Amino acid sequence: MRKSRARGHVIAPDPVYNDVMVTTFVNNLMLDGKKNTAFKIFYSALDIVAKKTEEEDSLAVWKKAIANVTPQVEVRSRRVGGATFQIPQEIRNSRKLSQAMKWMISFARKRNGRSMAEKLADEIVAASREEGGSYKKKEDTHRMADANKAFSHFRF
Repeated sequence: MRKSRARGHVIAPDPVYNDVMVTTFVNNLMLDGKKNTAFKIFYSALDIVAKKTEEEDSLAVWKKAIANVTPQVEVRSRRVGGATFQIPQEIRNSRKLSQAMKWMISFARKRNGRSMAEKLADEIVAASREEGGSYKKKEDTHRMADANKAFSHFRF
């Protein structure tokens, strides 16, 4: 190979929970490089989640929500002999997590509501209960992969 594989950059854990996954989520939530604002939104959303669910560990509720939204398979387009097929494939772990976080944030942004923290908290609570937009997106993705599993022999 001409070029070596790119090295992934190290993500520092967040200051409150000392968790790298939280920092990754905040990095996805961040707009225009405003990381402090993104952290404030995330932490206030977790406070709201704690009040709504009456659980002391809102981080566990958030992790459960991420786990519920994480897809296992996705469909990819592939051209075979002039026709385009949707081929189901398993997703690598980093992409699974990235997809789940991005879906959760995008559906939180689309929600009707007050502040971003409240919208994110509502989406987290809904996803932890296996409902809401991001969970529906995961279910649709799985349904699409299941419907197209006849084409899985075209895998690259």
